[in-house]
Amino acid sequence: MIRIAENINRIRAEIRECEQEFERELGSVRLVAVSKRHSQQSIRAAFGAGITDFGENYLQEAEDKMASLSDIDCHWHFIGPLQSNKTRAVAEQFDWVQTVDRPKIARRLSEHRPDSLPPLNACVQVNVSAEASKSGVSSADCESLCELVESLPRLSLRGLMAIPAPMDTTSEQRAVFHQLASLYKRLRDRFDEFDTLSMGMSADYPAAIAEGSTLIRLGTALFGPREQD
Repeated sequence: MIRIAENINRIRAEIRECEQEFERELGSVRLVAVSKRHSQQSIRAAFGAGITDFGENYLQEAEDKMASLSDIDCHWHFIGPLQSNKTRAVAEQFDWVQTVDRPKIARRLSEHRPDSLPPLNACVQVNVSAEASKSGVSSADCESLCELVESLPRLSLRGLMAIPAPMDTTSEQRAVFHQLASLYKRLRDRFDEFDTLSMGMSADYPAAIAEGSTLIRLGTALFGPREQD
C-alpha cells in the first residue's frame, strides 16, 4: 500500500506542474480516484494519503464498498453508464453522478433523491468523439439536457463530463478536449452552479488540464493495474 501513497504524491506533484505550465490557478484541478475493480484496502490506503473523492462504475461493487467503508468521510462519484433501473440506488447513495446522458435518467435521479440529502451533484456526459459505442449526449443536444437538469429540484447541475476516444498524440488529445472546453465555456455563464469540467484520465490528463479540466479521473496511475478482471 506504500506504492499507492507514492503514486498519489507523484500525481499531485505532476498536477501542480501542469497547473503552472498551462497557467492554471494552483489547486484548480480536482482529483477523483477511480476505484472500480480495486480493493477496499486500496481505497483505505488512498484515503490515508489524502484522497477524498472516489469514482465507481458498477453499482453492486460500489454498494459493497460503501457498506464496508462507511467509517471514512469521502465523496462517491458514479462514473459508469447508468441504466434506468439503477437510478434509485445511485440517487440514494452517491454524492455525484457524472453520466447523465438523457432526460429519462435525469428525471428519475431527481425523483429518487431523498429529501433528507442535499441535491445530487450532476454532470451531463457528452459524447464528444461521436462514438456509436459510447454513452453521452451529442454536443448539439447538450444545452437542452443541461436546462432540464437545472430545472429538476433534487439535482444540482455542476458541469460536463466526457470520455473521448483514445488518441495517439498530445495534440490530438488537446484538440478533442478543446471541443468540450469550448462548449463548457459557452454554457458556464448560463447556469449558476456550473463549475465542473470532468475530463482527463490516466493516459491523457496533462492534455485535459491544458485545455481547462477542473476534475480528472485517475485509476491505473494511482492504484496500478486492476486487481480484478
